[in-house]
Amino acid sequence: MFTAEQIKAAHAKVKTGADFPAYIREMKKLGVTYYETFLTDGHTNYHGSGGYELASGPKYAAITVSDKANPEQLKKDIADHQHGKSDYFQISRACAGNGVGKWAVCMDAMTCTYYDKAGHKLLVEQIPG
Repeated sequence: MFTAEQIKAAHAKVKTGADFPAYIREMKKLGVTYYETFLTDGHTNYHGSGGYELASGPKYAAITVSDKANPEQLKKDIADHQHGKSDYFQISRACAGNGVGKWAVCMDAMTCTYYDKAGHKLLVEQIPG
């Protein structure tokens, strides 16, 4: 199964949202089937086959997630990120400001789903294969 070092190496290659599809392809090759990233501090829970799980530590100092969801601004911020206009930390802060508590990536469905703090879906994006 995948290791923390392999995940870290794959993540290090991502500079902007434009790099995300290649990152997802690499994660699939490692055996990651699903992962959830929590915006409060960037920690992520990775899942693989057979119930395999791996958790990362925080990726940045704690930030506040807004209680008010703003799906329209979220769509704009994600589009800008996908065009290379922000890095990981910038999009994390923007998502938190738009009320995103976590995002979840499903490798089988090739989707990234954004959830508010209460667990309601705000947006589902298809990841280019």
